[in-house]
Amino acid sequence: MEITAKQLRLAPGRIISQVSNGQEITITYRGKSLAKIVPFAAGRIHVPQEPENELFGIWKDREDAVNVEQFARNIRKGRKF
Repeated sequence: MEITAKQLRLAPGRIISQVSNGQEITITYRGKSLAKIVPFAAGRIHVPQEPENELFGIWKDREDAVNVEQFARNIRKGRKF
C-alpha cells in the first residue's frame, strides 16, 4: 500500500492498525518513495550496531592539549581587549 506523507500525518492510527495486521506501507513525498513501514516479525528483528561517534576523542592525539584547562585558557587569551 502507498500513502503520502500528508496521509501519514492525518491518519496515523489507521496506518498503525494496518501495519499491525501485516500490511507493508510505502510512504511517498512529492510522488517519490521515501520510506517503508513494515511490521516486526519474530525472525526479522535486526538491531543495527551503533557506528562509532566520529567526534568523540577528536583531539585525543593532540600533544599540546594534554591539560585541557590550560589549553582552553591559552586559546581564550587572545579574546580579551
